[in-house]
Amino acid sequence: MAGRSSGKSESARYYASNPEARRKKLEYDTKYHSTEERVAYRMRLNKANRRMGKRADGMDVSHRRDGKLVLERASSNRARNGENGRRLL
Repeated sequence: MAGRSSGKSESARYYASNPEARRKKLEYDTKYHSTEERVAYRMRLNKANRRMGKRADGMDVSHRRDGKLVLERASSNRARNGENGRRLL
């Protein structure tokens, strides 16, 4: 939100103040991310990162509209959905 800088998102504040909800979310996330589909997806992305020489250099592997993967500045890639979900690539 413009003009508000509390340091935490609304959901982060919610889970910080509701430990039972946080525990349930952690259980769900653990179960979801251990499914075969999610593991395979992570493996595919990790392989792309290695193939493109990804390292801590300020670059991300970005998904283009046509499905190709390209190196892009992390700040541009991660900001794309911020302003009304506009797409740049």
